[in-house]
Amino acid sequence: MRRLLPLLGVLAGLLGSVAALGAQDVAAITAQPVVPAAGAQHPDVVIVEYLDYNCPYCRKTAPELRKLLHMDPGVQILYKEWPIFGGASIYAARAALAAHWQGKFLIAHDALIGTTHDLDQDSDVDAVLRSAGVDMKRLETDRKAHAVQIDALLARSERETHALGVQGTPVFLVGRQLVSSALTLPELRLLVARSRHVTR
Repeated sequence: MRRLLPLLGVLAGLLGSVAALGAQDVAAITAQPVVPAAGAQHPDVVIVEYLDYNCPYCRKTAPELRKLLHMDPGVQILYKEWPIFGGASIYAARAALAAHWQGKFLIAHDALIGTTHDLDQDSDVDAVLRSAGVDMKRLETDRKAHAVQIDALLARSERETHALGVQGTPVFLVGRQLVSSALTLPELRLLVARSRHVTR
């Protein structure tokens, strides 16, 4: 407890204003989606990220999230597609979600968020996914066959972000803490520590 209080003071300095959500709101948002989560199967802290694959701040935070997962076995991340940058972003989000049906959502996600190339055209998205080992024929089949589920997931993200009152990506919900900015590993660790403190 004594060691945690200074951490919370540092958190305020690093992140400024962190909004807090009610437990019911968080439960609704973190209800398991169709796509798999990354990290712990039985987490004590869940991080939800609303993202766009063309968002530079999402890309900047992605390696920090991977480091956090490597360091902290109690964290789970739910990635929620919120394509706000136009056509290629929407295509990328739908492609990543469709990859779930061949068991490759996380592979597709990591490839798209980790690319150093701009995703200006649909063909750019396809090239990244093909290089990552996604079966593109199967992807096209699944994108059509599961269009209703994919539309529902994208609509869910739109409803949730509208209800949260956020304007752009990335958006993170760490436990009950809402932050709308890129995050560093130290900031993520402090948010996780605070989440654990609040739930105990």
